Amino acid sequence: MKKIIVPVDFSEQSNNALKVAASLAKKYGAEIVVLHMLELSSTMISSEGLGQEQIVFLLKLSEKKFTEFLEQSYLKDIKITPLIKHYKVFSEVNEIAKDHNADLIVMGSHGVDGLKEIFIGSNTERVVRNAEVPVLVIKEEITDFKIDNFVYASSFKEENLEAFRKAKNFAKLLSAKLNLVYINTPGDNFLSTDDAYKKISKFLSDAKVGLDVKIYNDYTVEKGILNYSESINADIIGISTHGRKGLSHFFMGSIGEDVANHSKIPVATFKI
Repeated sequence: MKKIIVPVDFSEQSNNALKVAASLAKKYGAEIVVLHMLELSSTMISSEGLGQEQIVFLLKLSEKKFTEFLEQSYLKDIKITPLIKHYKVFSEVNEIAKDHNADLIVMGSHGVDGLKEIFIGSNTERVVRNAEVPVLVIKEEITDFKIDNFVYASSFKEENLEAFRKAKNFAKLLSAKLNLVYINTPGDNFLSTDDAYKKISKFLSDAKVGLDVKIYNDYTVEKGILNYSESINADIIGISTHGRKGLSHFFMGSIGEDVANHSKIPVATFKI
């Protein structure tokens, strides 16, 4: 791992994400590109918008806050590249990741509060929708973050092959143990053990890999992913995403969203 992108807005969640990125950077000798996107729009910076003096003032204020935000003891001895963009275009995060040949985007996000779902209309969801590199979503403060035990849940459908390859490469990059799981639930989607293994075997054959897959039974896919991940003390959970829809509904319903919203374990997304 050589470069990590961390979009920040100076919030507590941004700080949590930056701490995780710092832990990874120290372990792998990586550089962190810290990105701040201003609240300015193209209209505001045009001749009909804000005056030049106001724009300069806002830029200077953001630069000051950015500098102060990066004065963290946990960033000591890490190569940091600060980057400010004039306004928010979340698809641009993916372009920045490609330009810098980044291996990972780390973002902070709010936890669930009642019926509030963190990905619906959120900045994090917008980045996830566009990112071609893995996005690691952090909701809580984690000290000395590590990725040794990595759970990747899949429906093992053909459309998930590319996301699976990305997850496999990500696990290899971090020297993490890759734990593949298929969640079997009651109802119309139930498969016998024999049928489930036939489906999985075909998928792995198409992927040209030989790996073990755990078939885990639970009442819902979401509960199965969370319960299995907690049972083996996973450091992160991996799920696939569709660019056109944000988080992928890779079984029935918004399973990916539900997992990311309710998991206490950090979630990594991989674009299909």
